[in-house]
Amino acid sequence: MRALVTGGVGFVGTNLIKRLLKDGYEVVSFDNYSTGFKENEQEGCEYINIDITNKMSLSWIFSIIGKVDVIFHLAALARIQPSIKNPVPPLQTNVMGTLNVLEYARDKNIQVIYSGSSTKHKGVFKSPYAWSKYGGEQLCELYSKLYDLNTTICRFYNVYGEHHIRTGEYATVVGIFEDQFVNNKPITITSDGEQRRDFTHVDDIVDALIRCIGKDYRAEEFELGREINYSINEIANMYGEDYPKTYLSERPGEYDMTLADASNAKEKLGWIPTKDIKDYITNWIEENKNV
Repeated sequence: MRALVTGGVGFVGTNLIKRLLKDGYEVVSFDNYSTGFKENEQEGCEYINIDITNKMSLSWIFSIIGKVDVIFHLAALARIQPSIKNPVPPLQTNVMGTLNVLEYARDKNIQVIYSGSSTKHKGVFKSPYAWSKYGGEQLCELYSKLYDLNTTICRFYNVYGEHHIRTGEYATVVGIFEDQFVNNKPITITSDGEQRRDFTHVDDIVDALIRCIGKDYRAEEFELGREINYSINEIANMYGEDYPKTYLSERPGEYDMTLADASNAKEKLGWIPTKDIKDYITNWIEENKNV
């Protein structure tokens, strides 16, 4: 079986490709390397540097890569704040890129597994990022209802784990805290730190994505979260209650809480997330305390 992963050198994409290769799949990756890294490339995967918003280039590449059985569409410009500063790139990538992928899938009748976002539940008009990811979901639903295309929407909740980004404007919360910790810098917390997030380990996310393969869905929605949330202060204190912390001003587009209802994923996919962020941080500190 052959899988295409868009965003294959990104955080989730890299972990997914590792799992697919381990499970014996042939894998092709599409990525323009704008937020992903070449060092994430895995032996055995075919990597193609391409911008999925360029329909002409995409059509040409699709014509030469051969048949694929499933498309994991993970490619996106993520994060709220960069999208507020410059809305055009995330709108182009997350909406037009998704449209181009769905058009190819429609033509070849290929299952599409789409990475949605928990921001849908917190106001899609709060940021271009939130709207663009919701727009991608709506396109999946359109193509399923109008063209009978097999699509699945998997919404991610604050993913962390190996290969997450630790620096720059696309860094994750846990990635930022790790970078600050190993560099002996104060942990920076936005607002009062009482905003709560449902943190989900990337291995659990990948497991859910794999479980979607071969399922015949029409824009079926799965919330992929632990159904447990922690405040940012609680996460910061996991690095040491006495570890220095600095509080920053509240940022536009952010929200107070995320908490998944993963019942549909549990019922239809048999998905049970097993990894807890407390254990992850404890183990990470132990491994990096002398770095």
